[in-house]
Amino acid sequence: MQFFDVIQQRRSIRSFLQRPVAEEKLRCILEAANTAPSAGNFQSYEIYVVSGKRARLDLARAAHEQLFIAGAPLTLVFCTHSARSAEHYGKRGEKLYSVQDAAIACAFAMLAATVLGLGSVWVGSFESDQVREVIGSPPGIVPVAMLPIGHSAERPDPQERRGVKDLVHWVQ
Repeated sequence: MQFFDVIQQRRSIRSFLQRPVAEEKLRCILEAANTAPSAGNFQSYEIYVVSGKRARLDLARAAHEQLFIAGAPLTLVFCTHSARSAEHYGKRGEKLYSVQDAAIACAFAMLAATVLGLGSVWVGSFESDQVREVIGSPPGIVPVAMLPIGHSAERPDPQERRGVKDLVHWVQ
């Protein structure tokens, strides 16, 4: 699949078939996330793979009852590992670069899922402390995005987008 086809075909999927994601596909998604650029190549993020039914339901509850999360066969939770970036970049690395690193890795995983014929949706609305409890992350590892992944049970139409002329500003 060509890159521009991938970004045109990607949709936010909130309804999943009850079919597991093949281990090989999950491995490819995780490897794609691992290739994401990061500040100083410190990869100041961690990825938690949540596949247990109870844990997925707990994530859905932590995400303000977004129950479609529980319906996906797995959810990747992308977290900052700010200490990895802070050592070199100080506060900016701790507060910003680690969030950017996790976000870029999540975007790469989302696009990889699309290439592999899987659906996903970016989830950013959740209670971080509750998510940390579900995934058992240590202090300093902060969730920034969840990515439920599975075989899509829907095919939403493309969403209306702002025009490029509205969001791009040229500076000379």
